[in-house]
Amino acid sequence: MGPVELKDLGGLAGQEIGVSDWLEITQERVNQFADATGDHQWIHVDVERATGAIGGTIAHGYLVLSLIPFLGQGMLQLNGVAYALNYGTDKVRFTNMVRVGKRVRLRQKLVSAEPKGMGVLMKMECTIEIEGEAKPGCVAETLAMLYPGAPVG
Repeated sequence: MGPVELKDLGGLAGQEIGVSDWLEITQERVNQFADATGDHQWIHVDVERATGAIGGTIAHGYLVLSLIPFLGQGMLQLNGVAYALNYGTDKVRFTNMVRVGKRVRLRQKLVSAEPKGMGVLMKMECTIEIEGEAKPGCVAETLAMLYPGAPVG
């Protein structure tokens, strides 16, 4: 999808914005996330124990969720936006385990873009797909506040 003017964004509601490249979930990434958050639950970091119990280690749900900005970067190019701020998440569901060694990708759909205060509140449906699996690892409705103007910085 080519660049979109902020004033025209609402007209794309209901449309798929894009699909990212695949990203492999490595044990190193899972361990780094565990270190950053202090969540060292064995199903994420103890390969031997997890292999015996559930067939291998799995990514933290919040790690999978946190990949949305990375996987989505450059997917939607907006003209007329000075800056954007994360406004939160309306709904998050972790619908499938993401096993270490699997590849994931992001599929985004614009749900809405509505004026709010001095900006535009954009809602995206973000689906983290797992290669070779029918059920996604995560489905989330993310919110961003977009502020009009020339890009800052």
